[in-house]
Amino acid sequence: MKIFCIGRNYAAHAKELKNEVPTKPIVFMKPPTAILNGNKPFYLPDFSDNVHYEGEIVVKICKNGKHIQSKFARNYYDLITVGMDLTARDLQAELKAKGHPWEIAKGFDGSAVVGEFFPIKDTLDMHSFTIVKNGELVQLGKCKDMIFSIDVLIEYISQFFKLQIGDLIFTGTPAGVGKMNIGDVFEGFIEEKKCFKTEIK
Repeated sequence: MKIFCIGRNYAAHAKELKNEVPTKPIVFMKPPTAILNGNKPFYLPDFSDNVHYEGEIVVKICKNGKHIQSKFARNYYDLITVGMDLTARDLQAELKAKGHPWEIAKGFDGSAVVGEFFPIKDTLDMHSFTIVKNGELVQLGKCKDMIFSIDVLIEYISQFFKLQIGDLIFTGTPAGVGKMNIGDVFEGFIEEKKCFKTEIK
């Protein structure tokens, strides 16, 4: 299983971090050990003082493929959920300043929170999701606001990597990211469906 993640796929999020809006998808990966599912708690690591949550739509690949055209991409995923791409923001800033890869800031154990998957029944552009922190809404994302749609992402990623059944694509986060603290409780929803609940320890 491969975990693909997309950076800066919502213009408002790029701007809140003072980053340029990309002209091509920004792709990075996490190892399978990053997966945190089943509503398990997340334990803040001792190597970072500034771990951020980034809520995202996640889709699961259901068919093997390479060099997939966007017009056929919808045939390659059938399940959707909400997850969180966790980022050690202090480490990331240090690595970026030195021109180094981001892996230790993005791919550490438990850094890919994944909710319960649901079948996709209607047009993805109609989907929206929310992240709730301690009972308060902190992020609202809509698929139609993505810079690069899921179908375009699949076309782009599959130029470089063969997509295989079970692979996950984290499709980018909207504005509203922030620091996680011990005792915080995060919940992720697609419309009215709760996908995950994670406590920070």
